[in-house]
Order: sequence, then C-alpha cells, then structure tokens
Amino acid sequence: MVKCDVFVIEDNVQFERQGFQNRNKVKIPGGIKWLTVPVEHVGKDLLINEVQIANAAEPKWAERHWMTLKHNYRKAPFWEELQGFFEEAYGKHWDLLIDLNMHLIKGLMEVLGIQKKLVMSSALGVGGKKGELVLNQCKVLGADCLVAGAGAREYLDVEAFEKAGVKVVFQEFKYPVYEQLHGAFVPDLSVVDYLFCTGGKPRETVDEPMKE
Repeated sequence: MVKCDVFVIEDNVQFERQGFQNRNKVKIPGGIKWLTVPVEHVGKDLLINEVQIANAAEPKWAERHWMTLKHNYRKAPFWEELQGFFEEAYGKHWDLLIDLNMHLIKGLMEVLGIQKKLVMSSALGVGGKKGELVLNQCKVLGADCLVAGAGAREYLDVEAFEKAGVKVVFQEFKYPVYEQLHGAFVPDLSVVDYLFCTGGKPRETVDEPMKE
C-alpha cells in the first residue's frame, strides 16, 4: 500500500476457500494457530463481497479469536496500546466478511500510518478475468504503473500491460525479522503479531537479525 497511489480492493472476484480472505496465522507457545472466520456456503462459488459469516453455526467465533489474541499477546510490549481496536472489532456483529475485512484493513492502515486511497473493484464497472480484469482496472483508473504481488506473475501478461502503457512492478516482499514472544522467530504471521511486538515501527528499524 505504501508504494502505491491507489490501492484496489478486489471485492468482486471469487472467494478462495482455504485462503487468507477469512483466516490468518498468529503465534502461540506451541507454534502457530490459525484464526478462521467461519463462512457460509463454503461449497459454492461466491464473490468475496457475497460471502456471509456463519454466525448461526458458530456464534462464538469472535469470542474465541479475541481470547486467543488476549491470552497469547497480553505480555507483548504494545498490547495495552493496541488491543482496544481488536476488542472493539470483535465486539461488533458482522454479517458480511467484506465488512469485517474492510474495518480491519482501515484500522490497521491507521495504526501503521498508511494514508492511501482505497477503491473497491466492484465500483469500477469493468469486467474480465485475472490479468485482463487487472489491466481494465488500470485503464479506468488512468494508471501508468501496477505494483503487484509476486504471485501475480502466474496470470499477468506483462507485454499486454506494457502495450497499454502500464509498467508492471512485482513486489518481492521480505517478511521483516523482529523480536517476538514465545520462542524462536516465526515468519509469515498476521500483521497483528508485528504490531503487538513492535508497535508498528517502520520496517527499516526492525529488519535486522534477532540477537541470541
């Protein structure tokens, strides 16, 4: 987000089962734990903005998430400073997954000091699949550069973007190393681990090997 002018939230593409759209990892004394928001109709193809949270089937999912965070991060350096946002988020009733995710995204952006324009892809009125869809989004936004995750190499036709006057830059994200709780460092966790342990410090101040 920091590297772009406009960040597009792909809310009208297919929901990915067993992906990160409704779950993420946190650290506990025994290793990692998945926090999963239960969703309805998991066997049916749905767009992300159509996915409903299965509150009736699992009415205590939010309480379980909150207690997991509380039990495993309450001794973190920035727990007291940041826990209020998560307690408030889990205390609300959410029907749609996209509403919960947007609340979390916007709250995390504020904590991290990221001020960027967010655009919902469903509001752009363009069609297409995979790379074609992304290129059409770039065109309607007047973009001359696309910052994409490394995984997008599989479906983006870079030549097509360049012909349209859009430079493609793939971000090779390197997970920062920082002091964690519960033993040896574990990468690729939810940003909540980073926040509770560092307070959201700029990456360059924490991207150093951990001391023994």
